[in-house]
Amino acid sequence: MTPAVLAELVRNTAVEVLSARKLDASVLPEAVTVERPRNPAHGDYSTNVAMQVAKKLGVSPRDLAGWLAEALTGQDAIDTVDVAGPGFLNLRLAADAQGQIVREVLGRAADYGNGQRYADLNVNLEFVSANPTGPMHLGGARWAAVGDALGRVLAAQGAAVTREYYFNDAGAQIDRFVRSLIAAAQGEPTPEDGYGGDYVGEIAAAVLKAEPSALDLPAEQRHETFRRVGVGLMFDEIKQRMHEFRTDFDVYFHEDSLHTSGAVAESVEKLKKSGHLYFSDGAWWLRSTEYGDDKDRVVIKSDGEPAYIAADVAYLRDKRNRGFDLCIYVLGADHHGYIARLKAAAAALGDDPDVVEVLIGQLVNLVRDGKPVRMSKRAGTVVTMEDLVDAVGVDAARYSLIRSSVDATLDIDLDLISKRTNENPVFYVQYAHARLASLQRNAASLGIERGPVDDADLSLLTHEREGDLIRTLGEFPRVVLSAAQLREPHRVARYLEDVAAAYHKFYDACRVLQPGDDQTSPLTIARLQLCEATRRVIANGLALLGVNAPDKM
Repeated sequence: MTPAVLAELVRNTAVEVLSARKLDASVLPEAVTVERPRNPAHGDYSTNVAMQVAKKLGVSPRDLAGWLAEALTGQDAIDTVDVAGPGFLNLRLAADAQGQIVREVLGRAADYGNGQRYADLNVNLEFVSANPTGPMHLGGARWAAVGDALGRVLAAQGAAVTREYYFNDAGAQIDRFVRSLIAAAQGEPTPEDGYGGDYVGEIAAAVLKAEPSALDLPAEQRHETFRRVGVGLMFDEIKQRMHEFRTDFDVYFHEDSLHTSGAVAESVEKLKKSGHLYFSDGAWWLRSTEYGDDKDRVVIKSDGEPAYIAADVAYLRDKRNRGFDLCIYVLGADHHGYIARLKAAAAALGDDPDVVEVLIGQLVNLVRDGKPVRMSKRAGTVVTMEDLVDAVGVDAARYSLIRSSVDATLDIDLDLISKRTNENPVFYVQYAHARLASLQRNAASLGIERGPVDDADLSLLTHEREGDLIRTLGEFPRVVLSAAQLREPHRVARYLEDVAAAYHKFYDACRVLQPGDDQTSPLTIARLQLCEATRRVIANGLALLGVNAPDKM
């Protein structure tokens, strides 16, 4: 019996109890909360539903809890129910009912943990969106890992997710990059406001290989040639690095297209006509303070050129016109102002501000030998995603970037995540999966067939450590749901570490493959089923993080 099924049983029982006593069952919450108590001595699960609704019913919480305990005790799936404190219900499941979690895991296989909470939701998830002016820095790597994992988690809850990269090819940074390429091609020093690093010389050489006469062109044509070829080469490299990092995008949206298509001008006119723009000091301003922003924003500058927010408004309008119900932006630490700005843009367009969600991620630091790693040989001034992957591999890099909340600065200890010990979280989880896969191979080599899970007597799994592990597996659907609802994929990583810990404790206490003639005992088969269910949950969780689940290590 999973926590979700138990919660439904408790609620249905409560409806029957209240109805029998002519009390209003409508006061019950739509979903009863059932949780694992911190102290195992308090039972397998607990609920405070009696305390939630007793006052509305005009009864004592303990009395209500007692009525519910009496009714639940008669259920086949329930072993014992105790009333504790002011009205908590502490429940212990019957062993066979607990075993149903193992059956559900193996029955649903790769689908276990998935749900349909967002089945009707069309989500645009924009992340990374780094300017193509250099190799992907560590912050971009964090957004690549977290954004991709968030997309996987939302899709696991039924959402239709479009991953989008906003390609800023219309800004001053591109011009600085192009001037840096031309300087490198001419053998001149990097411009004062330009980009340094070995990669600039590499791209410049590649431009000349593709366009040998580029330096002989008139200045304007030369600039355009280096822009077209150089930016294209840089962006191709970013796409390839992202793919190798297991992060792929469905849409690459060019900012320049918003200007050339007339979308920016159209959006500005729409805001003017609706009265959401006003003219002051030679510029057009958005009344964004009316929608929660800390100040009104310039949309058209006094020189007639559009400000950044003009493209932001047009881009949001474009997303909504493409049919997206929810637009999620994953942005860097220096973009806090965008939260109110984008919501104000939505409101000014006559839309619901809640169609916009902005997640702000904090910085990433690499540490080696207790000291910060501050420079990349190739990039010159910043540490890159390539540096991290070269040092520890894609699995360790992704896992390390995902496992912490994005609203906290992240320090990655290269020495720690390179270790093949339980101190290293990704090794700890992957090793548990490899150990479980090895266990099934060993059983097969001994001629032990696990067989269909429905033929196993899972009521034999009565050891304390077996129960802990089973109940931990039962939490997976709830963890995936909360990770999707809170937009926090790191919850999946932390949960997998709990699963690995519960498994290692189980394995130390409960021998699975016994020496001697009793290897095919019903208990051995039941434990093999539990081990396979554990392997499946770890594999499903790692898949949500875009991390491999190795069978051997």
